[in-house]
Amino acid sequence: MNAENIKSRLSHIKNPVTQASFHQEDRWKEISENSGKITITYDREGISPQDKRVIEAMVVEALKEFATPDNIVLKTVSNSSADVFKAVGTQAPAAQPAQIKTGHAQPMAKKSVPGVGKVVCIGSGKGGVGKSTFTVNLASSLLRMGKKVGIIDADIYGPSIPMLLGKREQKPVASADKKIIPVESNGLKFLSFGLFIDEKDPVIWRGPMLGGVLNQFLFDADWNGIDYLLIDLPPGTGDIQLSMVQNCHVDGAIIISTPQDVALLDATKGLEMFRKLNLPIVGMVENMSSFVCSNCQHEHHIFGDGGVEKASKKLDVSFLGAIPLELELRTSADEGMPYMLNPSYEGRSVNRAFTAVSQKIDQYFNPGSEPKSGFLSKLFQR
Repeated sequence: MNAENIKSRLSHIKNPVTQASFHQEDRWKEISENSGKITITYDREGISPQDKRVIEAMVVEALKEFATPDNIVLKTVSNSSADVFKAVGTQAPAAQPAQIKTGHAQPMAKKSVPGVGKVVCIGSGKGGVGKSTFTVNLASSLLRMGKKVGIIDADIYGPSIPMLLGKREQKPVASADKKIIPVESNGLKFLSFGLFIDEKDPVIWRGPMLGGVLNQFLFDADWNGIDYLLIDLPPGTGDIQLSMVQNCHVDGAIIISTPQDVALLDATKGLEMFRKLNLPIVGMVENMSSFVCSNCQHEHHIFGDGGVEKASKKLDVSFLGAIPLELELRTSADEGMPYMLNPSYEGRSVNRAFTAVSQKIDQYFNPGSEPKSGFLSKLFQR
C-alpha cells in the first residue's frame, strides 16, 4: 500500500474547527509504509488535545484493514504543545500531588534536560539481565564518588526502581511552578511510573502514550543540579527508546548483558539500534559474570565466561567491566537498600567491580578527572 492509497483512505478526516478536510488544508505532512508499519505525520496546529484523540482514532479505524493499531505510528508537528502532567488538589502549592494525564506523546525539537550534566541511557535489548539492579548500584557508586545522580525508570510496564530504592509507597508531589519533584532515597533522586499507580495494577497502554509519560519525566521534572541522569530502559528496541532519542539529547548509552549467547544476541540488537540512532556508545558491561559460592568459595561461571568482553571486541566498543553475582546483591535489592551504599560490603568483589565500572564511565565523560570512591569521596561531596 503506497502513500497515495493511504492518503485516499484518510480523505474523510476533517478539521473539527473549520470542517475542511485535512487534504484541503494540506495537513498531511508525511505518509510512509515500511514492512507493514504505517507512519503518518500531520499538522495539528489549532487542534485541541480532545479533538486530536478523536482524529487519531478515526485514522486507526480507516486503516484497520491494512495495519493493526500497534503498526500505525502517528506523529504531529505544531508550534504549540500540551501539558501531560498537572498538579491538583491542595492549597499549599509546594506540596501538591503530581498526577498523570494519559495521552499521546507530542513530538518536539530534540533538547537537553534542564539542570542535568549528562543523560545516560542503560539498555539491554532483553529482560532478565539485571539491568535495573545494575542501574541503581551504578548510580550509588557514582554518588559515592561525589556525583549528584538521578534515575528515570523508563520501564512503564514493569517498573522496579521504587522497590529497589525502598520507596514503594512514596507518591511524588509538584512544586509551585508545577514541576514534578523527584523522590529521594539515600541521596539518589528518581522518578518511576510505579510511583503513580498501584503496583498490583497492570499497565495496558499503547506505545505513543508511553512516550508522553517519558517526556514529562525528562522535561517537566525538577532535575536541577544533577550530574548524571541515568535512564533505565525497558527491554527491546521499541517506542520508549525511540521517543527518548527523538526528543532528548542523550550523551551516551551503556549496554548490559549476561555472558550467554542468547542474551548477547539481543544485546547486540540493542547496541545496533543505538548506533542507528547516532547515540554515542559508552561501552558494554557483563552482568552476573560469575557466582562465588559462600560455602565452597569457588567461582562458578553459571552463564558462561567472558562472552560480553569477546562481543565488545567484535563490535568495536569498550568493555567497561564484569559484575559478579553475590547473594547479598539480591537481598539488598529485595530490602530496598542498594548494595553499593552498604559500608559493610566495602572491598568485596561486587563492590570493587561497580567502583571500577563507575570510574570508567565518569572518565569517559570527564577525561583526565581523578577517580574518587569510598571514604575519600566524602571529602569531595558538594
